[in-house]
Amino acid sequence: MWIVRKLLPSGAWLCVLLWLLVAPHAGAETVPVRIGLTPVFLDEQLSFLKQWQQYLEDRTGRPVIFVQRQSYREVTELLLNGELDAAWLCGYPYVQHREQLQPLAVPLFHGKPLYQAYLIVAAADGHTASLDELKGKTFAFSDPDSNSGFLVVQAGLRARGLDAKNFFRRSFYTWSHRNVVRAVAEGLADGGTVDGYVWEALAKTNPELTGRTRVVSRSGFYGFPPFVTRLNGGDSSQLIADALFNMSRDPRGQVLLRQLSLDGFTEPPPGLYQSIAKLAEQLQ
Repeated sequence: MWIVRKLLPSGAWLCVLLWLLVAPHAGAETVPVRIGLTPVFLDEQLSFLKQWQQYLEDRTGRPVIFVQRQSYREVTELLLNGELDAAWLCGYPYVQHREQLQPLAVPLFHGKPLYQAYLIVAAADGHTASLDELKGKTFAFSDPDSNSGFLVVQAGLRARGLDAKNFFRRSFYTWSHRNVVRAVAEGLADGGTVDGYVWEALAKTNPELTGRTRVVSRSGFYGFPPFVTRLNGGDSSQLIADALFNMSRDPRGQVLLRQLSLDGFTEPPPGLYQSIAKLAEQLQ
């Protein structure tokens, strides 16, 4: 301190002393909370993300940064490497890394922490009634680490001794469920598999798009994509969980939930992702 005092103008050293005393205690409130997102339903909802960011900042008392990447794998790697505090992931990457990750909160859709995979075709296709009728045709997946957008179909084929690479004439990834719907609607694919929550939400916000598709079948129910963190994720992850749990209890949070087409968030019940884990085992 004597050196600082000699180098600074008279009185300025006092400001340095005060900063040294206050800074260690002020740091916690300025460390950002980093949340990873993938192109599920939010890929074209920039204005909503700004509102949600502000809401979470007000509830956690910390700056919030949404980190968006194209694929589940990219977000998962950021989380595992400690570059994120939490991420909204699909259940499939969660069960793949469940020895390193833990669920923080799971959304409630129609009152339950569950959703389905939808097999869709173009609305003009009035005859296709099952996946078998899409054999030898072009098919759209959303992401190789998506349960509804890949695993459900591939595991079902594998159980019958088949594989998507040989079953379809051609398949490709769109890297978002919205783009699966768009690819089928525009005739780029004869069929596709999509998150039922996303299709239902789009039916409210963009009925012209979903109206050009038809749901052929719905899968069984699976655990809804959760917010996850690393094991022993620390206080930042708990701040996020508490803010999410409280969204359904205050007017601002309720408005945001309606925009998400969700009822709220809850703690994941035991065994919620066991059915996805069983599908994943079929691919191994």
